[in-house]
Amino acid sequence: MFRAQSHSFFRQKTKALLVLVFLHSFMINREHLCSNHPFATPQTVQSITHSSLPEMRFDGHISFNNIEFAAKDFGNRYHLMPSAVLHPKSVSDISSVVKYIFDLGLASELTVAARGHGHSLEGQAQAYQGVVISMEALRVPEMSFHTGKRPYVDVSAGELWINILHESLKRGLAPRSWTDYLHLTVGGTLSNAGISGQAFQHGPQINNVYQLQVVTGRGEVSTCSEEQNADLFHAVLGGLGQFGIITQARIALEPAPKMVKWIRALYSDFSTFARDQEHLISLTSSLDYVEGFVIINRTGLLNNWRSSFNPKDPVQADQFTTEGKILFCLEVAKYYNPRESDHINQDVDTLLSELNYIRSTLFLSEVSYVDFLDRVHVSEVKLREKGLWEVPHPWLNLLVPRSRIHEFAREVFGNIVKDTSNGPVLIYPVNKTKWKSGTSVITPEEDVFYLVAFLSSAIPSSTGKDGLEHILSQNRKILSFSQRPNLGIKQYLPHYSTEEEWKVHFGAHWEVFCRRKLSYDPLAILAPGQRIFRREKKFALQ
Repeated sequence: MFRAQSHSFFRQKTKALLVLVFLHSFMINREHLCSNHPFATPQTVQSITHSSLPEMRFDGHISFNNIEFAAKDFGNRYHLMPSAVLHPKSVSDISSVVKYIFDLGLASELTVAARGHGHSLEGQAQAYQGVVISMEALRVPEMSFHTGKRPYVDVSAGELWINILHESLKRGLAPRSWTDYLHLTVGGTLSNAGISGQAFQHGPQINNVYQLQVVTGRGEVSTCSEEQNADLFHAVLGGLGQFGIITQARIALEPAPKMVKWIRALYSDFSTFARDQEHLISLTSSLDYVEGFVIINRTGLLNNWRSSFNPKDPVQADQFTTEGKILFCLEVAKYYNPRESDHINQDVDTLLSELNYIRSTLFLSEVSYVDFLDRVHVSEVKLREKGLWEVPHPWLNLLVPRSRIHEFAREVFGNIVKDTSNGPVLIYPVNKTKWKSGTSVITPEEDVFYLVAFLSSAIPSSTGKDGLEHILSQNRKILSFSQRPNLGIKQYLPHYSTEEEWKVHFGAHWEVFCRRKLSYDPLAILAPGQRIFRREKKFALQ
């Protein structure tokens, strides 16, 4: 099925010996494998220039010029130039490059990063003076849909979720779990988790994939699932790209609705807000989407909502003011088909009657399923028109245990975050029981925990509250509080600078994570931008 190319530079016994020496050094001197930033030396560039990589034949092509795009990402803070970019047209293109670098062994420091749609935040998909694989070029297999009792679609890992949505809807189907933004690749979100307001019910996106095809750090192509190569399957899901490059995925589907009842309401008391959110996600049959966000000193908020929502009581809504207040917005949605409209209205009314929001702030909207899921893209278009999309995005995403969320809210929203004008602050609970066990994703230990996401945008020229340094300082204060050992808070889309921080993040799972690294990427070739393991030329052939 897959074309294999061999570029071995050493005899098998010599290569095996080198790997064993490296593994020994890994076990004894792990502190040398973690780094504050990607490392490369002049020898790295020379190894590209004087290697056989430019002469290799691919179904796609490899570029050494005009590759600046691979040194950029959505975070817009790290710009690390690779030496080459591979545009693969087949899985064997990816396998050949990784295997070639693996076969170079410890004589090379080349690394490989898989880049999706470029929405990393901290340079995680960059490979300084290494090889970046542009996964969007990979379009095999074409989407292949399978209907029946357990419908699914086989897709390339470089496919965008928005494209999967449109194609699956043609068949009356759709994936079960989403991210808030759909212009991301399948491989990118599955390498993290893929969380949105549906996660309380269906789990994250990694919970809704049946099978993967992966190119490991040895260049081997493996198919994995719960039944086949299960350890690799679990390692790669949420594995931050450390164990293999996802090339194909089998995504679970379900019958798709056509319409969405989209509802917002405000709370002035955090405890009441959190209690209502937790109540909604505890129900076996309730809403299809539950999120929330924090509002601090926002003037004219309800008037802004009127462009998309209708107030339940317009008179009372006009009298409500938000100035000088910390408010919490509950955002929920119920999916339905037009023929179910009457009974859905009754169900929604019943659910809302059980909640304790400020009655004058209830706003409702009815939109198509596509418009609801792709809602963030509308904001993207507007920001691009204003030149405010490609700015630094110093985002901070945290997973906070339910038992600590009130303490977190008091400190962060009471003392640290003085306004939210730099971007939305999301906050909503999920059920850990809906998350697949054994994956590489690290979450708090409790059954219910909250995603708290500070989605800031920085104005590059500003030295004020909307400037990068101010936002980074605020993030550091939040992290300083969150890293208190008794809180049990974890980062989502984690970013750390030292091995000790990564050890604390993984906790009891660190040894498993390291074992999997040794099994599937023993030379630390993959995903150097995560800064977990450092590829280093410690030994040379005598």
